[in-house]
Amino acid sequence: MTAHWQAFLCALQFMTLLPVRLAGMPDAATQARAALYYPLVGLCLGLVLVVAANLLAGLPTAVAAAVLVALWAGLTGGLHLDGLADSGDGWMGGLGDRERTLRIMKDPHLGASGALVLMLQLLLKWSLLNALLEQSLLWPLLLAPLVGRAGALALMVTTPYARADGIAAPFLDQLSPCKALTVVAIAGLALLLLQPLGLLLSIALFWLLRRLMMQRLGGTTGDTLGAQIELLETLMLFSAALNLA
Repeated sequence: MTAHWQAFLCALQFMTLLPVRLAGMPDAATQARAALYYPLVGLCLGLVLVVAANLLAGLPTAVAAAVLVALWAGLTGGLHLDGLADSGDGWMGGLGDRERTLRIMKDPHLGASGALVLMLQLLLKWSLLNALLEQSLLWPLLLAPLVGRAGALALMVTTPYARADGIAAPFLDQLSPCKALTVVAIAGLALLLLQPLGLLLSIALFWLLRRLMMQRLGGTTGDTLGAQIELLETLMLFSAALNLA
């Protein structure tokens, strides 16, 4: 098995619930290479969503949108939604304090703020998918997961990791910023050609979220990475819906 194929499988295993099995626990170098494939994993998820949307074409769009939201969450095991909910709890309950915010985000229990953020995110995603399906507009389903994970990759190489003891800290040290930003640039070029407004909005949201993370935490965490993925995905759907107006 080549190093790059193993890295891609590692990325699939980490970012999705697809039945991928590796021979053993990947080392830090493999995990670092795997991060370069996160946008490609997003593209694979997008392909699954597009195929599913076509198969659901005979259903009312509201029902099809609900199934797609469930499938979207199921394919990732709710990994990024969990990060969004934890970030919501931490930001609201942290009261501006770094250590308090990190402590709340690490708590496995879901608080009221996290539940509210989670509910609003799923409702917004469903509403946007419903609007796009009514116009048979499926390309945003392909791009949204890719953009979300490209944004996560960009955040990983431009932002310090806030937890010194975090599970991602060892492999982030081995992640090549040059290679990562090249992958992000390729994803950005594709977005520029297909949805320039989406690119501009994504850059703006990336900048805003990174600024908030730096101000509150002095860096990023696994939870804030997941939150950013979710928010960038929804923003892509929103930018596509704006074109329908």
